[in-house]
Amino acid sequence: MLTVRRFCAGFLLVGGLLFALANPASALEYRSTGRAAVLYDAPSTAADKLAVAGSGLPLEVVVDTEAWVKVRDYTGRLAWIEKSALDGPRSVMVKAEAATVRQQPRTDASPVFRAVHGVLLEITGKSDIFGWLPVKHANGLAGWVSVQDIWGQ
Repeated sequence: MLTVRRFCAGFLLVGGLLFALANPASALEYRSTGRAAVLYDAPSTAADKLAVAGSGLPLEVVVDTEAWVKVRDYTGRLAWIEKSALDGPRSVMVKAEAATVRQQPRTDASPVFRAVHGVLLEITGKSDIFGWLPVKHANGLAGWVSVQDIWGQ
């Protein structure tokens, strides 16, 4: 009976390890464009051009190769971009109708400014454990925004 239990325990351990190796956990990775760049439907400049991504656009990394990166934009569209174009400062995009950027990471803190849907904000630090991210607008105003109101973090 003891041998059967050890066999079962060993079998479960090996099975769990194989499952973990086959399905590695990974956090989402985002990068931002450092300049305007073309989005392609395949990893080649000869491929069809889908759109032009403006400077500072946050994109989710799906596949990372030596020279090309497959990305997902805020609409969910997949495309390829030259890796050299993803060298900009990290930014996020307001996904809510409007997001209030506050002086401190609290809902009762004084507002610094409101950013409407689609506005890009530069990330200036790490988010806190309560879901607030320090950001800066292109005009220099800075504060904290709720991660629920943004995309690309």
